[in-house]
Amino acid sequence: LYFRDVAAVIFGILLAPAILAVLGSVPAFRAADPALGGRTTISIYVPIMLTMAVAMIALSMLPAQLAAYRERGILRRLATTPAKPRDLLTAQALVQLTVLAIGVVLVLGVGWLAYGVDLPGNAAAFVLGFLLVAATLFGIGLLLATAGSAKMAQGLGSLTFFPLMFFAGLWVPREVMPETLQRIGEYTPLGAGVQVMQDATVGHWPQLLHVVVLCAYAAVAWTAAARFFRWS
Repeated sequence: LYFRDVAAVIFGILLAPAILAVLGSVPAFRAADPALGGRTTISIYVPIMLTMAVAMIALSMLPAQLAAYRERGILRRLATTPAKPRDLLTAQALVQLTVLAIGVVLVLGVGWLAYGVDLPGNAAAFVLGFLLVAATLFGIGLLLATAGSAKMAQGLGSLTFFPLMFFAGLWVPREVMPETLQRIGEYTPLGAGVQVMQDATVGHWPQLLHVVVLCAYAAVAWTAAARFFRWS
């Protein structure tokens, strides 16, 4: 069903590269910043951009899309097939994850070629971090999709998106946040997710705390999404 919406597919692929191009056009973002340990601002923002792209798809588009399928009776027709709720939710997430993965490759390639952004120092940890972030956010998005209508699901997604992106460092890099906010952010899905991917970018494996936080959110969200799923 997702691939029938060509605009949504294109949006999912090009969202993160488009954000990168906008930030990369700002000269100050390409200059080394002593406050960031000598790294460029754009290199700090690459993991944030990637998590932002996942969050926008998972928390804004996915809940509204799935709720709209319910309103239009598409899910009711699928209920007559052997598919179980968990199967449908997993398939929906995997399809969108595939689209996002293409966008990730584009971001890393364009960032490296055009803006001198280093490729992840630990590729395995980077892939692991991306999958953990995606699993967590898709679980939350699928839980939001149990809302009564597409508009309500989209509204809940927006209410969830902005606070999470704040703690991920979208407006203020986490490195320059007050220590209290940094600590709080480590226990949020995107705060932990960005840190996992930033650690991988500089060649480290993720800290156990951040992996546990992401796994805990993912387990609770997926279990609740399957439990409260409605065909109609």
